[in-house]
Amino acid sequence: MKEITHTQVWTACLEKLRKQVSQEDFLTWIKPIKAVKLKDSTLIVQVPSDYFRDHIEENFIDIIIPELRLLLGPKAKLLYGVMVTREQKVTIPSNTTSVHKQEIPVKMRGEMKMPFNPWAVPGIQEKIQIDSNLNPIYSFENFVEGECNRLARAAGLSIADNPGKNAFNPLFIYGGPGLGKTHLAQAIGLAVKERYPEKIVLYVNAHTFQTQYMEYAGVNNQLTDFLHFYQMVDLLILDDVQEFASKAGTQKAFFHIFNFLHQNGKQLVLTSDCAPVDLQGLEQRLLSRFKWGLSVELTKPSFSTRVDILKLKSANDGIVLSEEILEYLAENIRGNVREIEGTLYSLLAHATFNKEKITLQLAKRIIDNIVPAERLELTVEAIEKKVAEYFGVEVELIHSKTRKREVAQARQVIMYLCRVLTKLSLSTIGASIGGRDHATVLHSCNAVSDLMETDKRFKQNVNELLRMLNQE
Repeated sequence: MKEITHTQVWTACLEKLRKQVSQEDFLTWIKPIKAVKLKDSTLIVQVPSDYFRDHIEENFIDIIIPELRLLLGPKAKLLYGVMVTREQKVTIPSNTTSVHKQEIPVKMRGEMKMPFNPWAVPGIQEKIQIDSNLNPIYSFENFVEGECNRLARAAGLSIADNPGKNAFNPLFIYGGPGLGKTHLAQAIGLAVKERYPEKIVLYVNAHTFQTQYMEYAGVNNQLTDFLHFYQMVDLLILDDVQEFASKAGTQKAFFHIFNFLHQNGKQLVLTSDCAPVDLQGLEQRLLSRFKWGLSVELTKPSFSTRVDILKLKSANDGIVLSEEILEYLAENIRGNVREIEGTLYSLLAHATFNKEKITLQLAKRIIDNIVPAERLELTVEAIEKKVAEYFGVEVELIHSKTRKREVAQARQVIMYLCRVLTKLSLSTIGASIGGRDHATVLHSCNAVSDLMETDKRFKQNVNELLRMLNQE
């Protein structure tokens, strides 16, 4: 029987993948992958760059691996060869050679086994060696500080200096998807490993923890070994703790692990998509412990922070972008960090594969395909109407010179939302709201931001308006 070749394997994969992703994703991210070699159950492929490899790992590996396993068996693996050529119209750092190859085994998600456990293997006395599961890309050096994350980052640095012996235990980081929770949590772990190499640091997401608990406590009846393993850790980073909802057994196990680590001066860092007070389906005794340390929210980055993120990410990938392009991208991509990165990578991919120069015109084409038309069409009038209805004031009063508290506050919120949700300049916003000048608009935006920091109810009102306007 004739052996299957690497080309045949990848061609068969492509046919299946084409049906599972959007056409744009397929053409941008899947089709450029080239199969170069098949060795046993390992397929070696070539991708254009490091960032391309990371994007595949982050977004598509969960659908690629199952298809490979169908063709090559349950032990199928994927290795990458990263190729960057001088023919691409992208500026690369001077210390980068024309050809750089790197092979990284894919982590088989959902199959993570418990690291070696000395309680399960008698006679082994030396200190256990555990893979921390940390991604070196998620360092503090690659984490852009802004008003959206300043407190959380400062707390993280404090923990890195003195893990387990600070006021931030546990550190509970919460916020929407793509705002940097995992990045910050892993940055803490990397910093601790660098400063305290002898400490055991472990990053695990809640889904993996749950899978391990089911395997060791249920199937193998080894709950004691499971608990002992996690109690050895000096810094435990648990991602997406909200996934413990309604899982009573897992919550009970984590409750005992939490207590042991906290009482013994070990550090815990937890992440969630919402604040402890808003978590549903978790035991009250566990929620109360989440509040023992510091709960800190990550919010969407401001314009200046988005510019800084774009500068850092483009520099890391060896891309030179003009200030005009950076500011245009920052003005139009107002979502989370992941969306900012995705837009930048799409821009680079189009320039690389189509051999185009990165220009403002190309950036505008990319933005038109990514940013929802509804967001671009949001007007000052629409924002005024929604805010006026929400606060129960007349639109005419918004435009007047009255300084009544309820009207003045509604007016300031409108200016703030116009700044956040539109591309209009401060002067244009002011002119549209009763002929105010740009200084008044800037003062109003700052006033709203400051009040959101200190008034929880006011912050909830503004965030609710943001959600309502983004859905229109």
